[in-house]
Amino acid sequence: MSEERPVPRRESPWGLPEGDKRQPKAHRCNDRAEDVVQACFEGNPFKTVPGPFKLFWQCMRSNPGEEPTEPFTYLQLDPPKRAEAKLE
Repeated sequence: MSEERPVPRRESPWGLPEGDKRQPKAHRCNDRAEDVVQACFEGNPFKTVPGPFKLFWQCMRSNPGEEPTEPFTYLQLDPPKRAEAKLE
């Protein structure tokens, strides 16, 4: 799962409601989606998109914490790591 990164907020003409301190969180498969978008601009999309899209689809279909751990194809990010299950 990708680490918690801040998500930029847009200014609203209505502002924030009083006491609303919630912050948006990026979706757990957001980095996989970005990898697919980057693949669209790296040469022939028929050759560059299928690999990253397969990993994105696996991520979307997986349960939280069970995302694929294969490295990203085009993004320069560390591959996601699974949290070790604690056995007692």
